[in-house]
Amino acid sequence: MTASPAAPRDSWPPYPWPRRLSWFPAIWIAWELLYYEQFKLTGHPGSVHLFTILADWLGTPGGEKPFRLFVAIIEIIASVLVLIPRTRLPGALFSLGIMSGAIFFHVVSPLGIDPYEDGGVLFKEACVTWAASLLIIWLLRAEIPVWIDRAWSLAPMRRHA
Repeated sequence: MTASPAAPRDSWPPYPWPRRLSWFPAIWIAWELLYYEQFKLTGHPGSVHLFTILADWLGTPGGEKPFRLFVAIIEIIASVLVLIPRTRLPGALFSLGIMSGAIFFHVVSPLGIDPYEDGGVLFKEACVTWAASLLIIWLLRAEIPVWIDRAWSLAPMRRHA
């Protein structure tokens, strides 16, 4: 009886340890984003108040509900993407963008860093989630060229004159 040759290693990812380490920040991101969905999706008064301040500041009075639900939907999408190993990098990039927006609005809008007068818990959690997203991007940086190639392959071909 002869031993069969070893099956070729899957080329995705090239190094398994960064993907394994990325589970920790991915779980944090998903937990954090999904936890706050209960407030955004149900129209909790605190969430309504926060998004009303932002909608008014952005010059769209009465736009609180669409704004709040849009943010909820993109956070759910980012949460799902970051938990799937093959889409973790784009999920982390998406999460980084969402949290960059959250941090930006806390810093520059009338919302402020401590809108609930609880020591800025929401702002601090946004900063930790932002850092967790950046950590995943750093851990999976070897996959960035693969994703760039995929994006370019989907772009329509341009005609040259």
